[in-house]
Amino acid sequence: MAPRSLAIARQVRHRILTIRERRVMLDTDLAALYEVDVKVLNQAVKRNLARFPPDFMFQLSPGEAAVLRSQIVTLDDRRGAHRKYRPYAFTEQGIAMLSGVLRSSRAVLVNIEIMRVFVHLRELLQSNADLARRVDELERKSDRRFRVVFEAIRGLVAPPRLPRPRIGF
Repeated sequence: MAPRSLAIARQVRHRILTIRERRVMLDTDLAALYEVDVKVLNQAVKRNLARFPPDFMFQLSPGEAAVLRSQIVTLDDRRGAHRKYRPYAFTEQGIAMLSGVLRSSRAVLVNIEIMRVFVHLRELLQSNADLARRVDELERKSDRRFRVVFEAIRGLVAPPRLPRPRIGF
């Protein structure tokens, strides 16, 4: 992988969030990666709304936007520093559709890297599921003396439970 591609992949990994139990990226993060203004990205999307059904793109609810904003510790107090409208979230399919809407070489390069990161993330999640299945099979085959060991392994494999709505990687 080229150094530039590796840098893009690192940026993408930190910008994938889980909202409404879907892995998404926000319009602000995508615009930064594509090196365009958020307004330009959203205008291009609105001109091509037929390409973006609700499972490709959705606007955050006021509550989701508030949770997201509350995670930003330092708010800029300049006039016009914050957006008027709630952000849009794009699923993997919506991001793929963006390459047809934003017709720049940068958009194509960034989309390729974003797709690679999403594929890698899916592979990681699948390997975790496979590992959990194997632990369950081993537990069924073994006797009760190893129950503590299997409970410890299951605790390491299982994702942590968060008390509030998850927004993050």
